[in-house]
Amino acid sequence: MTEQRLIIEMGMGNDLHGMDYTKAAMRAIEDAFRHSSLPIFGVTGMSHDEMRVQVTVAVQEPDKLDIDALTAKLPRGRAEVRAVHGGLNVETGGDTIVVAQASVEAFLPPQTGWRIKS
Repeated sequence: MTEQRLIIEMGMGNDLHGMDYTKAAMRAIEDAFRHSSLPIFGVTGMSHDEMRVQVTVAVQEPDKLDIDALTAKLPRGRAEVRAVHGGLNVETGGDTIVVAQASVEAFLPPQTGWRIKS
């Protein structure tokens, strides 16, 4: 059976002075987290381990991302992170501002037959 996408959230993050793509990407992921909540686990008693989390991060130089560090920071589920070309580098006449975008998707096996706990 295929999984069902439960949630998709978007986030944006940046690094103003260090040109650190991983820092900007982590901030984008954290921004997406701040826009969501998954109360389904508390009301159904399901384990977070049943959830697969797919994160896509877009930056101008995806090969400079530390995918392992980003994956390690994901708090729930079976996490996967992939890097794609996107985001933005903004030249400021001395520093380069790195802007990252992130999509965080949560997937669960098809849900049937459960009831909300009382």
